[in-house]
Amino acid sequence: MKRLFALATVLTFVVAAFAQTPQEILSRMETELDKHEADGVSMITDVKVPIVGTISTKTYMLGDYFRMETKTMGIDVIVWEDDKSTWTYNSKTNEVKIEKAKVTVNSEPEGDLDMFEGLTDGYDITLAKETDKAWFFTLKKQKTNKSKEAPKQMDISVSKGTYLPLSLSAKVSGMTMTMHDISFGVSKSKVVFNAADFPGVTIKDER
Repeated sequence: MKRLFALATVLTFVVAAFAQTPQEILSRMETELDKHEADGVSMITDVKVPIVGTISTKTYMLGDYFRMETKTMGIDVIVWEDDKSTWTYNSKTNEVKIEKAKVTVNSEPEGDLDMFEGLTDGYDITLAKETDKAWFFTLKKQKTNKSKEAPKQMDISVSKGTYLPLSLSAKVSGMTMTMHDISFGVSKSKVVFNAADFPGVTIKDER
């Protein structure tokens, strides 16, 4: 009996030693994301717009290269972008329009991983749920957080196996945005426009 009591005591200390706070888990998540920065990332972003409904996009990012795919009212739209130009394919018109990039220093493409940075600053974090595979956190904006762009509340899930994010949901400008199906490893050919992939399409270069 004494041995069982001693074993239980030791196990209690071991569990306590390995216990992690929500802040520590999210900090570890940011560290793991930094390790994959050069690999490129893809994700699905669902934006719920009042009256309009939900618009879903698939984005791919690799360095300065960006690709976004969406389908609205039966029309496929694909956008490729780098630091100089933007290519926009429209299935209804069957054309690709090339323009000078409108990206500015402060602009952020939809689905940008910047949303996953600095989560431990300016938010009260609570563990809402936990499974054998993931943690689910709720983040509520603190009164001391004066950033107007910071969402009042965010919900994020993190994989226990990799410490990488599984999803993030937040309300931004009256719209609910949810990022999910996040994966890493994007080839350059995926984010660079190639006319050979669109035979018969009219290309208008307006740069």
